[in-house]
Amino acid sequence: MGLDNCYTLNDGNEIPVIGFGTWQMPNDEHTAEIVEYAIKNGYRHIDTAATYGNEESVGEGIKNSGVSREELFVTTKLWNDSHGYELAKKAIDESLERMQLDYFDLYLIHWPNPLSVRDHWQEANAEAWRAMEEAQAEGKIKSIGVSNFMKRHLDALLETAKVTPAVNQILLNPSEMQPETVAANKEHNILSEAYSPLGTGKIFEIEELNELAEKYDKTPAQVVLRWSLQHGFLPLPKTSTFERVKENADIFDFELSDEDMKKINQFEGKAGRMDNPDEKGF
Repeated sequence: MGLDNCYTLNDGNEIPVIGFGTWQMPNDEHTAEIVEYAIKNGYRHIDTAATYGNEESVGEGIKNSGVSREELFVTTKLWNDSHGYELAKKAIDESLERMQLDYFDLYLIHWPNPLSVRDHWQEANAEAWRAMEEAQAEGKIKSIGVSNFMKRHLDALLETAKVTPAVNQILLNPSEMQPETVAANKEHNILSEAYSPLGTGKIFEIEELNELAEKYDKTPAQVVLRWSLQHGFLPLPKTSTFERVKENADIFDFELSDEDMKKINQFEGKAGRMDNPDEKGF
């Protein structure tokens, strides 16, 4: 098992089991270089979003890697200002242009309930989804999905969706396991993708985690990413430092025991929780 291993999505497409996340990375040369470096070191799955403001640099890194487009899996996301049919169509084309790509492997609705459409979010999502389904039929997108959707948001979308989301990208780590959302994803055969799989670093302050890392002769980050994989999640570790790019991928040569998996599950709440997406101020 390695970076080229894949999960099969509910639409039959394959997605590499670890992604390289680019949240909080600027639109600059360093981002292009680290994306290129990640691909040259085996990553085949790159995750960005319109609101990260770095689609150009990520696209540049992809192009400079020299790896053929067919071997790569590229994800981006619809921002909150484009929930609607025409707006979403335009946003998809603009992201493709910024990244200099002909298609996306995965395109997600980034948040379920933006402030600007809070009084009619269900309808706004349904319209954006219709545009995404059309883009999928046209070959601009291979798989479509959502992000930060809880069970209630999924249920509302599925009332009108012709295509079931393939992925739900949510905050998932030992401190925030979102059991209800993960169960809803499983029910519809939707893959749970884990953003911030390492928490925001707070998780490393948990003493038992450091003890486990010593036991397995791995870093705490490697232990947590392994935990994510063994749960059947797809972690998206993000790093701006070149040495960590390889380190985060070096998790295929060991397995956590059931007992240690349970131990890590008990870190719930110890390093922060998610915010309610219905109360976000954007």
